[in-house]
Amino acid sequence: MRSIRRVVAVGLVGGAMALTAACGGGSGGGSGSGAAKADLGAGAGASASAAPASSAPKVSTATVSIEPKNGAVDVAPGALKIGATGGKLTTVKVSDKTGKEVPGTIAADGSGWTPSTGLAVGTAYQVSAMAADANGAVAEADSSFTTLTPAALAKASDNVDNDATYGVGMIVSVDFSKDVKNKDAVLKGITFETDNGTVVKGHWFDDRRLDFRPEEYWKPGTKVTVHYRLTSVEIAPGVYGTDRDEPFTIGRSQVSTVDAAAHKMTVVQNGTSSDIDITSGSDDHPTWNGTMVVMAKEGTVRMQSSTLPGMTGAPYDLQVPHSMRLTTSGTYVHGNWWSDKFGEDNVSHGCVGLRDAKGGGNSTTMGKFYDGSMVGDVVIVKNSVKKETLDPANGLSGWNLPWSTW
Repeated sequence: MRSIRRVVAVGLVGGAMALTAACGGGSGGGSGSGAAKADLGAGAGASASAAPASSAPKVSTATVSIEPKNGAVDVAPGALKIGATGGKLTTVKVSDKTGKEVPGTIAADGSGWTPSTGLAVGTAYQVSAMAADANGAVAEADSSFTTLTPAALAKASDNVDNDATYGVGMIVSVDFSKDVKNKDAVLKGITFETDNGTVVKGHWFDDRRLDFRPEEYWKPGTKVTVHYRLTSVEIAPGVYGTDRDEPFTIGRSQVSTVDAAAHKMTVVQNGTSSDIDITSGSDDHPTWNGTMVVMAKEGTVRMQSSTLPGMTGAPYDLQVPHSMRLTTSGTYVHGNWWSDKFGEDNVSHGCVGLRDAKGGGNSTTMGKFYDGSMVGDVVIVKNSVKKETLDPANGLSGWNLPWSTW
């Protein structure tokens, strides 16, 4: 009985004819048994010759490529490239020595993998990737490498403080300690997260200054976080940046419009409007036209005629209270206690003056305006005898550039 089972089992592998012969051999005499043995031998032979073809491992036509090569050192953080030919990537794992994985995405066509974040400098990484061909046969590759240690770091400083509150005209201005060569990479490395979907865009003024703003003034109450991800960005040859996050909030809305011809300033705060008598720049020293932003509340500032190019008229050296800077070149909204021309004439040397007391007073017109203002508030000047609009790079004056060229 045991031998019959063996014959049947092999006959099933050998084919239907072998099964018939095996059954016939079970019911016949010696010659039938011999036939069965002959068929069994043929069936076994057929099975043996077929086995290698069905059990041999398939060789994938897919090829996985990884750059840098295994064992590479001093690798630039952006040099990692993982791809596949003759098939599609199915699995990619990139991790540092602690096991922390680098997030990334496989292309829709399976031809490559792109990291979602840059690699860190001075770090050892391991890569494992697999790809499958059209028949499902898998190819894999591995690599280990170490990224470079930067020769120098470039400091990126800006004009916002963590958890501070700013006016609706706030422009974030970033200054780099070294000339930036890879501006596109740096621009991608600084992103803005907003709680209401406000889109923020950057504009380069020179090789070291990058300003950011939305298309229109911020909406009051907007929560903003600036994400700096420059550790893996080569700012200049051999020079890299650092990573940090900076959250801040946009406060209430205040937009002040100075009509130099009417000697008045209209202040609109959260929809409520009020007019203030002012004096602005004289014909010899007119105030710039255009949109400016309060850069800083500097309190009492010493102002001297000797620092003013092309100065005409009587020299002066004054301690000026309640000074709020509007431009890098020295335009202010400030208190004025030495003039009586508010609402009547323009007699300043380019600044916008409001009535104040010597030394400053909280109950004066300028004292109240100063206390109610914040960095990032908007000040617009129009109808000044100086028809030019100030340079958008002079202070936080980027609102004077249209969005299409920002």
